[in-house]
Parts: sequence; structure tokens; C-alpha cells
Amino acid sequence: MTRTELIYRKALRRIINSFFQGLLLIAPLSITVFVIYKLLVFIDGLLPMRIPGLGLLIIIGSITLIGFMGAVVIKRPIALIFNNVIERIPLIKILYTSISDLLSAFVGQKKKFTEPVMVILSRENNIRKLGFITERDLSSIGISDQFVAVYLPHSYNFSGNMFIVAADQVVPVEANSAEFMKFIVSGGVTKV
Repeated sequence: MTRTELIYRKALRRIINSFFQGLLLIAPLSITVFVIYKLLVFIDGLLPMRIPGLGLLIIIGSITLIGFMGAVVIKRPIALIFNNVIERIPLIKILYTSISDLLSAFVGQKKKFTEPVMVILSRENNIRKLGFITERDLSSIGISDQFVAVYLPHSYNFSGNMFIVAADQVVPVEANSAEFMKFIVSGGVTKV
């Protein structure tokens, strides 16, 4: 093969590679736009309306209203009945409420992991562990106000330990709680 043929083949290979790279970049966007367009046309065709997009707005509004009504009219009464049954079974009540409280501490309205802290384990060796204050008032379990409850998550694990720590051994950390948790769970690999 001559040098000229080699140059042409290289150029042709580069052009073909560039074409496929462009196709890889454009195809997903083009297909997505096409599917959304066809979906809008289909939904607008379901309702006898001449205003483009109005059918979609009506359907989204209807689904939202049904979801709201389902949550208020159906879900709440069933949840109340279920909770009343669970409350009457001692061992299951403890397990259920513990899991429910743990999940709501992460994602519910009663989020508990909102105060990132650093617990001083050893002043002498300057050893500290990262965690979250989960409760400041421990008087309900007979512990003085000089102590706080601190949850110390484990890295690479969905577990941790809760410690009762002297309040003066806890140093607040100014950080976003979710980012702080990711930092701990990742073993310090993720940046805060």
C-alpha cells in the first residue's frame, strides 16, 4: 500500500468515526424530541380540542387531582387502620416503629439527620468521628442535659451506632447534611 492510499484510508476512517460520533450525540436527542412530539399529538388527539397541548395539561391536571384525592380519601384512612392494628401487636410494633422512624429520619417530615457534628473520641490522640445529633433532650430517658444522642453512621454500610456523648465532646460542623452523610458513608471518598 502506498503512502497516499494510507493517508486516504486514515482520512476516510476519521470521517466515518466523526460521522458515528455525531450520530451518537444527535440520535438520543432527536429520538427523545420525536417521541415527545408524537406523544403530545396522540394525547391531544384523545380529546376533541383544537388547542395544541391543552389535552396534555388537562390529563396532567386530572392525574394530579386523582393522586391528591387518593392520598387524602383512600391512603390516610387505610394507613390509620393499619397503624392501629400494628399498635396492638407488641413485638411487631417495636420493629415497625423503629424502621418507620429510621426511614422518616432520612426522608420524612421529621428529618433527624440535620445537625452534622464531629465527636471527639480522644483529645490526647486527636481522634474524631463524624455523625449527627439526633436528640438534644434526653430527659425522657433519665439522662441529664449535659449529654446528647449522636448517630455515627458506618462507611459503606447502611448501619451505625447511637452514642450518648457529653455535649462538650461534640463540635458542630457547617455542612449540607446530605453531602455530609455521603462523605461518611463513602468512607471520605466523596467530597463535601
